Amino acid sequence: MKYDFKKQIRSFGYAWKGIRQCVGKEQNLSFHLITTVVVIAAGFFFGITHTEWIMIVLCIGVVIAAELFNTAIEKLVDLVSPERHPIAGQVKDIAAGAVLVCAVAAAIIGIIIFFPYLF
Repeated sequence: MKYDFKKQIRSFGYAWKGIRQCVGKEQNLSFHLITTVVVIAAGFFFGITHTEWIMIVLCIGVVIAAELFNTAIEKLVDLVSPERHPIAGQVKDIAAGAVLVCAVAAAIIGIIIFFPYLF
């Protein structure tokens, strides 16, 4: 199989298109992006270490990726089950729960990182 650079560039384009389709349209993603800006500003303000930045960036990436996965799952469920169905609702709730787990873990890590800088 031959590597196709143009195909690779197109795939990045599709990925950015997917992200753009969610930004500003998905309320929870907007909340996470606003929180991201606040956390990054706090990181610069407090002068956190390189290791702490790595943890913050990792947390931001995981939470935003989880939110994008959740949005994709919700849209797919809506496509395959336009009418209300208990299993479709469970699938959506489970995906939302995964985002909540990621967000809570990120918040705990944020507290661990930023708490010492406050006192």
